[in-house]
Amino acid sequence: MKFLHLADLHLGKSIHGVSLLENGDQPVWVQRFLEMAQDICPDAVVIAGDVYDRSAPSGDAVALLDRMVTGLAELGIPVLIVPGNHDSGQRMSFAGSLLAKQNIHIAGILTKKLTCVTLTDQDGPVTFWLMPYIFPALAAQKLEDEEIRDYNTAVRRLLAEQDIDFSVRNVLVAHQNVTANGRESIHGGSESMVGGVGQVDYTAFDGFDYVALGHIHAAYPVGRETVCYAGSPLCYHFDETRQSVKGPILVELGAKGTEPAIETKVIRPLHPMRELKGTYAELQVAELQNEARGEYIRVILTDRRPEPEIYEFFRSLFESRDSLLMELISEYRQFGTMASRPIAGVEEKAVEELFMDFYRERRGGVEPDESEQSLLCFAGEQVRHMDGNQNRETERQITELLKFAREQGNEV
Repeated sequence: MKFLHLADLHLGKSIHGVSLLENGDQPVWVQRFLEMAQDICPDAVVIAGDVYDRSAPSGDAVALLDRMVTGLAELGIPVLIVPGNHDSGQRMSFAGSLLAKQNIHIAGILTKKLTCVTLTDQDGPVTFWLMPYIFPALAAQKLEDEEIRDYNTAVRRLLAEQDIDFSVRNVLVAHQNVTANGRESIHGGSESMVGGVGQVDYTAFDGFDYVALGHIHAAYPVGRETVCYAGSPLCYHFDETRQSVKGPILVELGAKGTEPAIETKVIRPLHPMRELKGTYAELQVAELQNEARGEYIRVILTDRRPEPEIYEFFRSLFESRDSLLMELISEYRQFGTMASRPIAGVEEKAVEELFMDFYRERRGGVEPDESEQSLLCFAGEQVRHMDGNQNRETERQITELLKFAREQGNEV
């Protein structure tokens, strides 16, 4: 059985004020993915969370997902989706029963018993277990277990509740921060966790023939080759240009007990992202000779501040090649500060990072300790799932936050 594993679509995302929907990047990627799916003819497509960039997606983002899953349904390919920390599981679960009849399975809301879908090939059944993004307070509520206070315990307790027959093939689809023996994972530039908070050890998934992960924007295995992040389909941060490839993972499962074949299938982006670093003179010479077109570019100067004439040189040069200068920054420190133009917006940071920045600012640069990091990250989770139009839900989230703070030993 072969299936395509992808994650972290972040439909509706903007980078430095440029909408990847309106500028064509995400629609073109979806079209190229559908063409790939038609060529490969997989038995399923699994999407491991962060389908949207925000819990209340725009109409255009919803329409693009509709185009994608409709295209797959027309090809007769089952689709299995879990929400990530950027998604609203409640919104994604709309019309779930109706969609399931069309082989579009969305496990929107976490329940004690996970949604599972069984497909069959010549080697027998393969059961896909769909685990929405979870955090300890939510797992404790669903499992009625107040002893659950960390992510690792939450995932293990939830999986222990499932009736899984490990004598046959099983695939888990999940969106979590998974690590190997406590070692911090390789973060994508636009998605990060802080100080190890939220870690789930890969051994929690022992027994599964493949674990399709989302959350970290780099593609790599964790602990063993069959516990794998797909990474984001496009670069959503210039730090991600350091990653070697971007694209869905094609997984081929053989008979039980055999090693699956795992291969990244590259999809060419509409606008490749590129980072340039060097002295102003070096970059001038190099870019005047460079004929690349249609790029998103960040320039890092090492010997000058980004004066207006420098910015104008690069801006006009790149625009003449249908490219876009997204960021011009300097590492030149003669004047004691690092200048930048244009300045990256706060939307480029995860909400946890913004909380951490605020903490350091108010505490004179002091880093939060482990319990304070846990509190700030928990607050970030609540903010992501907060809906301003649902006062009761907001009140419940605040209550959970205060309870968590007291458990961590923080005064509130």
